[in-house]
Amino acid sequence: MTQPVCVIPGAGPGNGRALAQRFAAAGYRVALLARNDERLNELADNIDGAVAYPCDVGDGEQVERVFTAIAEDLGAVDTLLYNGGGAVFGNIDQIGPEHFESAWRSNAFGLFNCVRAVLTGMRSAGGGNIVITGATASKKGGANFAGFAAAKAAQYSLAQSLARQLGPEGIHVAIAIVDGVIDIPRTRERMPDKPDDFFLQPDAIAESIYHITRQPRSAWTFELDLRPFAERW
Repeated sequence: MTQPVCVIPGAGPGNGRALAQRFAAAGYRVALLARNDERLNELADNIDGAVAYPCDVGDGEQVERVFTAIAEDLGAVDTLLYNGGGAVFGNIDQIGPEHFESAWRSNAFGLFNCVRAVLTGMRSAGGGNIVITGATASKKGGANFAGFAAAKAAQYSLAQSLARQLGPEGIHVAIAIVDGVIDIPRTRERMPDKPDDFFLQPDAIAESIYHITRQPRSAWTFELDLRPFAERW
């Protein structure tokens, strides 16, 4: 039996690593995408069944080449887990046009490029999964989230449009709204006094997203909120 293929754009030390480990454990071949070659290769080397594909998802031609290579190397993509979401935080007086555009490219335009790259294969297979890692900023724009909130709102709106179009074709599109701070070394360094309960655990996020991809069509999730139990909301 051919192993299913999962692609994770935005693979890094937090959610990307946890998603790769969860889907690899479930028998998937996992393609990891990110711009940082060294970090990406290190991540792939430590996960059975994972392969690194350096890629800038904001470059449409590069995305097309990489996804063609994934199809040739691993097979047709069954599941796209879009985890891209970089940003520089600040208000409109603190960020420049280049920061605003960069956030939009990594969150919204990259999603657009990657979905276009997997659609033919998913349609030929009669179905598939597209799950996006979203953020609370897509629903409310804080003063210091001028670029990030706008980018995440665009990502959310695109996800909703995709779900409305592709659901009837058997392609499950969902977005996981992450409300809180993810537990990775960088955030622990910035917040050394916070208790464990303050953070979202990447493995728990990955487990919830994996569950979404197993849902029967009669009860699909589009939007899932994920937050630690102690989070104020």
